[in-house]
Amino acid sequence: MTAAGPGGDSVMGMKSKIALGAVVGIVVIGVASANSGDSDGGSGGTDTSASAERQSGGTKADTEADTKSDTKSGAKSAEDKGTEKASQADQFKAFVGKNGTPQEKDAVAHVTKVQGAEKQNDILDAADIYTDFTGGIMGEGTGPAKLLTSAFADWKQSDNGLVTVYDADGELLGTGNF
Repeated sequence: MTAAGPGGDSVMGMKSKIALGAVVGIVVIGVASANSGDSDGGSGGTDTSASAERQSGGTKADTEADTKSDTKSGAKSAEDKGTEKASQADQFKAFVGKNGTPQEKDAVAHVTKVQGAEKQNDILDAADIYTDFTGGIMGEGTGPAKLLTSAFADWKQSDNGLVTVYDADGELLGTGNF
C-alpha cells in the first residue's frame, strides 16, 4: 500500500506524473528538432540531414571547405563573406577565452562542437557540447563537463534551458541548466 500525500496523490502517482512529463518533453523536443530548418516541407533542397552526413562519413563542414578551396584565387566571393560567421563552438570558445576562469579555459580547449545554442524560445531550450574527452561518465571528462556547463550558463541564458556535454564517443559526461 502506498502512502497518500497531502493532496491525496500517492508517491507512485507523483512519480508517474513526473515521468510522463519528461517523456512528453522529450517527444516535443524531438518533433521540434526534426521540423527545424525544413522550410520547404521536403528534403530535396541543398541541406542534408545530420544522419545522412554521418552515414556517408562526410560532414557539411568538409563539403563547404572543399567548395571554398575550389576558388581560383583563394578569395571568397561576396556571397560567402555575407553568410559566413563563426561556428557556435568558436563563439563559445571566444566567450570563455575572454570571460572564463583558467580552469574553464582549459576545459573549453577540448570542445569540438556546440549545437543548439543559437535558437532559443525559453520553453524547451536544449544545447549540446561535444568534446574530445574519452571514458564516458567514469572517465576524465566529468570534472571539465561541470566547468563547461557553468561557462555555457554564463554565455547563454534561458528560462528553461538544458545543456548536455558528451565525450568523443557520444557518451554523456554531464548536464546543467542555463
